[in-house]
This record gives sequence, C-alpha cells and structure tokens, in this order.
Amino acid sequence: MKKTSSKLVLFLAGLVMVLSVGRVRGGGGAVNEAKKPAGSEAKQPAAKPAAAEKPEGPAEGPAAEGTAEPSIVVAEIGDYVITKDDLVKRLMTELQPYDYDGFGKAEPTDAKKVLLTMIAEKAMIMQGRKEGEYLKKEMNYSAVKRLRERRITNLLMQKHLVGKLTVTESEIEARMKADPKLDKARAKQMAERTKANAILGQYYTEIYKKSNVRKMRTNYLKAAQLHQRLLYRPKAERKVPWIRNSQIRDELTEEEKNIVLATFDKGKVTMKDWFETLGEIVPSGRPQDLHTPQGVDALLERSLRTPLLVSEAVSLGFDKDENLKKQVREDEDRILLGESKQARNKEVEDPTTEEMKAYLKEHEEQFRQDRKLKIDQIWCSDLKTAEKAKGELDEGKDFESVKQKYTLDKEGKAVDISPGTEAYFWKDLWEGDPNEVVGPVKGSYRGEFKWRIVKILEKHPGKVIEFSDDVQERVKWRIRSEKGDALLEKYCKELLGKYSYKLYADRIKDINPLDIP
Repeated sequence: MKKTSSKLVLFLAGLVMVLSVGRVRGGGGAVNEAKKPAGSEAKQPAAKPAAAEKPEGPAEGPAAEGTAEPSIVVAEIGDYVITKDDLVKRLMTELQPYDYDGFGKAEPTDAKKVLLTMIAEKAMIMQGRKEGEYLKKEMNYSAVKRLRERRITNLLMQKHLVGKLTVTESEIEARMKADPKLDKARAKQMAERTKANAILGQYYTEIYKKSNVRKMRTNYLKAAQLHQRLLYRPKAERKVPWIRNSQIRDELTEEEKNIVLATFDKGKVTMKDWFETLGEIVPSGRPQDLHTPQGVDALLERSLRTPLLVSEAVSLGFDKDENLKKQVREDEDRILLGESKQARNKEVEDPTTEEMKAYLKEHEEQFRQDRKLKIDQIWCSDLKTAEKAKGELDEGKDFESVKQKYTLDKEGKAVDISPGTEAYFWKDLWEGDPNEVVGPVKGSYRGEFKWRIVKILEKHPGKVIEFSDDVQERVKWRIRSEKGDALLEKYCKELLGKYSYKLYADRIKDINPLDIP
C-alpha cells in the first residue's frame, strides 16, 4: 500500500465516519460468537516467570527489543517499554498547574516518581489482563469492538481511495465558479470530497451486492415493539425523552438482544446491533418512524454498513495489520487501567460527619474561600532576559514599558490567580505584597515552563469557611480522593513487588522540565 500523508488519512477518516455509522457483531474474523474481546490476537503482556519469587526493582540491563532505540528506553515491564519521550510527556502533564479542586500542589514531582507510577500502571494493565474480567464487561467489550471496526474500516477505505482522488483543473474551476467565495485550495478539497464520496458509495454498493444480505422481516414487528417499550416504558426513571445506551445494555434480555434482523455471508445483525446503531445517532437526529416497518428497515440498512465493510476488510487481510493490533491493544490498555483505578475507588467508604468536620478544621487554610492574587507579569524567553527586566525595574523604570520591551505576551493583561491555578508556584507569589515586584520566578506559559517577573496588584486572603451542607460535599470528595490515592499507592507497591521491571536511573537523571535555562 502506498504511503499516505497524515492530511489525507484525516480526510479519509472523516469520509469513513459518514459511510460506516453503525455497530455489529460480524463474522469472518471480525468478532466471533464466543465474544472474544476485539484485538485479542495482539500479543498480551505477561509477568516474567521469576517475578513472583524474585521481583526486580530498578536495574541496569539491555533495552527491550522493538522500535525504541536502546538509548532512550528508560523502563521495561513485561513486554512494555517506556521511552524517555514517554516520560517527558507525562512529566509535563503532571507538572502543569490545574484548578480542579482549588488546592494546588505543594511540591513538584520528580522524574523517578513519575516513572515508577507509569511502570505501576503497566503492571495494573497486566494484572487486569491476567484476571480477564474487565474486558468481558459488555460496555468495555463494545467500546473496544467499535474502535477496532472504525480503524479496520479506515484501512480499507484508505487502500481503496489512494490514487483515485485526482481532480482536474476544470473541476476545481467549476467549484470556484459555483461559489466565488472559495479559494483554490478549498475548492480542490471539496472536489476531492465529492469524488471520494462517489467512489466509496459505489464500492459499498459492490460489497453489499456480493454479500448476499438476507433480512428477517418477520422480526421487524418485534424491533418496533421493543423500541416503543424502551422509549415509553423504561424500567428506571429517565429524565430525558430518548432511549439511553444503558437501557440497551440493561433492559433488553439476552434473548431479545440476540434476535437476528439480517444475515450476510460472513456475519449477522442482531437486535442489539440495531439498537446500538440508534444509540450512535444524536437524539435530535434519531428517526421518528421506528414504529413502522419502513423505519425499522431504514435503520437496519444503516446497521449493515459497518459489518459489511469490516467483513470485506478482513477478507483482504487488514485484520492482520500490525499497527491495527497495536492500536487495539492500546484501547484495551486504557480500559484496563481505568477499571483498575476505579476498583480501588470503590473500596473507599464515605467519611462520617465527624470525620469531615475534623478534616475541615485541620485543613482550613486549604479550604479558605476566595484566596487569590491579582497580578501583572512579564513572561521572558529565558532567565537571563528575566534578570535584565528585573534589573531595569529595580532601577525605577516603569513596569509597563519594561514589559513591552521584554515580554513574550505583549497583549497580556492583569489576571487573577489562585493556589489551584499556580500549584507549587503559588508559595513564592503569595509571599509578595501589593505593589511589590517578585521574581524572577517560574510559571506555566502556554504549556511550557518559563521565567517571569510578577507585579502583585491586589492580595485577597479570603475567609475561613464553616462546615455546612454546601461545604460537606467538597470535604467528602477531598477525603475520598486522599483515601483512594492511598489505596492505589498501596496496590501499586504490591504489583511492583509481584511483576519484574527494570528502571534505568542513569537515563533519567537529567530530566527536569522545571530546570529552565
């Protein structure tokens, strides 16, 4: 297959989304009747044989085999490798200030601590695969299956369209003539999209014809009845006027889910697939005639698109694509990690009222309401520039004129900041008084860490809050979060004692995003 540009891949992906709306349990290797998790053919990680008896901690050794260069592999566990680039990206995320709960972070984390967390997360994934329950959950299984189907369909469409999207100058000119507001690039893109839609439409028609689709029209009435039941007689109270996806999972019996509405040479479409296709449509755009045979049939046609395309892709061997397998495994990994973390949180019990009151009293400064600073700041390209700016301010020069001379953000205005938005940078700033210039100090500027000179304009200490119903939920969340973090940390330590891993300390000793030049 010829190499396609990333721009073309995105373009094709958009077209595939239009063509292949719908979900289905197909045959021919897509997903079999035993409900084998999608992508299970990908190599699954496993603990090293000796791990249970003699776990390894940080150690030196040869880098894992694979695409990563040995010099940038910083950790290994099972058949996973973590590269230096992976670590830096994660560290940057961890170090960014946030304003989620208003508390901020007291101290920045370090590379080794973050790397150990990443290793532990891989161990959680490995344990989740070993136990085997998370990916069997209907919601998770369906999610992985949908993503796999979308990706394998994209591969099919890319293969079919590459080399066929050439448009002529006359076609581009015709577009521009029809709409004078279009420039040539936009006109070309629209002409290519029209041609791609026509090519894909014809291709799907060919696939449909050769697949021997057979519809079970005798089951249309049952589909209409089930739709009316879920829509107008839900088992649980529903505040929205449309069918929720959870109803499809929980309110249809297994017998109802498995009613067949259509078959084709290598698969079938069931009642569950039909309802899941409905669930993918935004509520405002859902058909209003699903109580009629015509409405049931139209949605069934839509439900057939993905399985037919997937079946064609499998027949051409796209299910063996190594990148597809890698992506499916990554999808499964994300689910396994999320389920593992959620399992720890479920173990946390709600605190008592007395516990919440005591916690609030002990942490009253963290819960202080409306504590903030109003500041103006000069963002500098490096420490040397920041020192020059501070020197001129110390000589008595006007803050605004110095700002316009040195700042990276000449349009920047005064802003309000809080512990949550500044995290561990807050302490240095809070020590300043109104009209005082602080710095050079570090800060987060457009996703990067930069030096800055900060002028304190206003300082609001806020007020200590009393325990109340409104405060109670915030305190409860904070206590549950801390308990959940403690349980997760304990679980991670257990797994790191069970699974063998290697951490290359010498390769991370120079990593510190806050060490700004």
